[in-house]
Amino acid sequence: MDSGLENVVAAETILSDVDGQNGRLVIRGWPVQLLAASMAYEDAAHLLWQGFFEDLPDVADLGARLGAARVEAFDLVAKIPDGLDIVRFLRTGWSLLEDDESLNSAIRLAAAGPVFTAAAVRRERGQAPIAPDADLSKSADFLKMITGKVPGEAEARALDAYLVTVCDHGLNASTFASRVVASTRAGLVSAAMGGISALKGPLHGGAPGPVLDMLDEIGIPENAESWIDSALSRGERLMGFGHRVYRVRDPRADALKAAVARLPGTSGRIAFADHIEKTVLGRLAKKYPNRTLETNVEFSTALLLEALQIPREAFTATFACGRILGWTAHAREQIAEGRLVRPRSVYTGPVPEMA
Repeated sequence: MDSGLENVVAAETILSDVDGQNGRLVIRGWPVQLLAASMAYEDAAHLLWQGFFEDLPDVADLGARLGAARVEAFDLVAKIPDGLDIVRFLRTGWSLLEDDESLNSAIRLAAAGPVFTAAAVRRERGQAPIAPDADLSKSADFLKMITGKVPGEAEARALDAYLVTVCDHGLNASTFASRVVASTRAGLVSAAMGGISALKGPLHGGAPGPVLDMLDEIGIPENAESWIDSALSRGERLMGFGHRVYRVRDPRADALKAAVARLPGTSGRIAFADHIEKTVLGRLAKKYPNRTLETNVEFSTALLLEALQIPREAFTATFACGRILGWTAHAREQIAEGRLVRPRSVYTGPVPEMA
């Protein structure tokens, strides 16, 4: 028995390979660093979905269909009740979509993510949601719907880099949940419900916001050592460091760090974050000499999304807007495999006495 399933192989996949020992992530043959530097969201969608939908169009047509589907999704915003946090708002919006196993379902899910996330952000601010623009790219439209301004190319490309970087990552908790649901033939929307519900947990998709909380509390470089030592003495986990799989630096961290560096006006924040990162790594190495605790994707994610004016309470939902590509691709892969996921358990409860 392996209660965390680390040593259990539950699927064969052509989608991504996570090499935790060597710090490599390959997504359909592409190293994540190259993927982040060269692909837009629409390219990544086409890459992950190819081979799973016979009617998948070329990238240009796919982008047009995603744009049209964003416009359609906006009509559902008024049906989502007030009083929901951003992840619950997104999950509720997704649940209103037609649920089947078609390409249309995958497109609707991918397109609706930024529409619902942006609308939830603006509702929390007391602002009216902004209708999508089908002529913009997915990332540019996402930022416009949040901020009210059409972003520059650098900003849109930075968000592309993030969404592409997190689009898939092996058989993580949310992806495994999606595959389990898909194996019942419940539909892609139902699979996405499983995925986002798992992602909502703080041990999976909730860490980038607390990274910024840590930076804010430290405040200035001179406070770093005392703050970090105090946090470690209390047994607190330092967000943005350590990973369940990677035993070296998370390759996604560097891919996103490069994307942040390309944004104008971020050099000061990056320099401060670099100082904190080096100090944390030094303190962790001293306190845990027999453990390898390196920087993970959440650290650079926090800096990038902050620079794009995405509020920290929307970070998990933004993560879901990228990972929906992986969830839907894995769901289709599981459907093609045709097996209902049904592991066994070991009973350790009381045994009745037999007459």
